[in-house]
Amino acid sequence: MRAGKGAPAMKTPPGHRFPVRVYFEDTDAGGVAYHANYLRWAERARTESLRSMHLPHALMMERHNSMLVVRRIEVEYVRPARLDEALLVETRIRDVGAATLDLEQDVLREEGEEVLARLRVGLVCVAASGLRPVRLPEPWRGRLVALVRGADAP
Repeated sequence: MRAGKGAPAMKTPPGHRFPVRVYFEDTDAGGVAYHANYLRWAERARTESLRSMHLPHALMMERHNSMLVVRRIEVEYVRPARLDEALLVETRIRDVGAATLDLEQDVLREEGEEVLARLRVGLVCVAASGLRPVRLPEPWRGRLVALVRGADAP
């Protein structure tokens, strides 16, 4: 939700938070986190966000033969993460369609909560067989819509 001209800016409430640590395997020779690792951390955070709502991705696959897949992703790298730093990946649901889900994810330095990377992620629900788009099954869609409306917290 955007504030109109002259209206006070609304602070978005924090979403689901997932802790991450930068290990040696995550870095280049200079001790800086390799850019592709931000995508892995974000994927784990999305999975844990669903799990925290008692709606694990595996259950969607088992009961509905459907799954969420990335259809687009945009990453803005703001500051580097370095070896052994404690990070948080914060996931917020921005919009829910019939078969789609739009998220924002921020990778933050745990101490001071400095933003290191911003991700905008578009997911689509597809049938496991054939990978064609399908409607988000219940109760996933209902819970996600409630989150967007502020009726619940992950």
